[in-house]
Amino acid sequence: MSSIIEFSGPILTGPDREHRGLWSVDGFLTFDRPPAAPDLVLDGWVLPGLVDAHCHIGLGPDGDVPDVVAEAQALTDRDAGTLLVRDAGAVHDTRWLQRRPDMPRIIRSGRHIARTRRYLRGFAVEVEPEDLVEAVRKQARAGDGWVKLVGDWIDRDAGDLAPSFPARALRDAVQAAHDEGVRVTAHCFAEDTLDGMLDAGIDCIEHATGLLPRHLPRFVEQGVPIVPTLINIATFPDIAARADARFPRYAAHMRSLWERRAERILEAYEAGVGIYTGTDAGSVIQHGRIIDEVEALHDAGLPARAALDAGTWAARAWLGADGISEGASADVLVCAEDPRLNLGTLRQLRQIVLRGEPIGGSNPSN
Repeated sequence: MSSIIEFSGPILTGPDREHRGLWSVDGFLTFDRPPAAPDLVLDGWVLPGLVDAHCHIGLGPDGDVPDVVAEAQALTDRDAGTLLVRDAGAVHDTRWLQRRPDMPRIIRSGRHIARTRRYLRGFAVEVEPEDLVEAVRKQARAGDGWVKLVGDWIDRDAGDLAPSFPARALRDAVQAAHDEGVRVTAHCFAEDTLDGMLDAGIDCIEHATGLLPRHLPRFVEQGVPIVPTLINIATFPDIAARADARFPRYAAHMRSLWERRAERILEAYEAGVGIYTGTDAGSVIQHGRIIDEVEALHDAGLPARAALDAGTWAARAWLGADGISEGASADVLVCAEDPRLNLGTLRQLRQIVLRGEPIGGSNPSN
């Protein structure tokens, strides 16, 4: 017996495109009215499920977490409207969650790859430059099309941020990943780190707090997007305060990166750099905060419509995932108002539909 949902409100198939008439039949979207009557009619503005393109389901403050914690993290994200996650590095093997039809879709990246003793303890595979290519090949085969590098971290001898790997090692590592058929993204805070990443042919930059006007033409020319994780960057002043006594240069650097965060994002947007939403949930940042990130992009200067695009249609296209199209999985949200005009409506969703199954509206984000 087929299951049919009718969506009776405006259907947002893109940031500037509206449609009328959409149904879910046995979990798949169609614009053609089915012959049978619907089992459920949902009224409201319909858009694709939100995308968290930098999330760590299966990661906690000390690294790996029990299954019950990973499950709770995934459910929290789902209930906030995140129906697609690009994992940006986790110790926990979340393939069992991928098999759960009630869980968000997860694109896994394997574990972080960092320089020895140059990252958070228990998070990453830690290697020296001569072993970077081998580590990249291994994590490429363990994930779903992405590898995550830690591009820079505090160098305690220098007392400041410094690149994790030399330029030649980065170039070889990125080439190895591409040979394996996967893309590479990198955690990057500092300004100079970005030059080496662009030279290496990186596919994406996480955080990008060191983005300068001189970098913008290369980001555009090479088609390299950024995932700013602004709600994580909001923690930089606290990080700086804890570092003041031992590493004052690093502390000052982190404050300066934080101070120009909004300017950096607006410059990137106006230059045509791709920007996508990511919360960095999983260690310090709580899960379920994707709407905070969408609003943070808007607060940084992006029009509301562009901020929403960064977390829905554009993000899905970039990751190779369906939005709202004929035959796509019915992974959609139903809002009381047009979310392109009022981002706040995302905090009180009328309905979340995942794989054609209604799972209820979300609670307000905290």
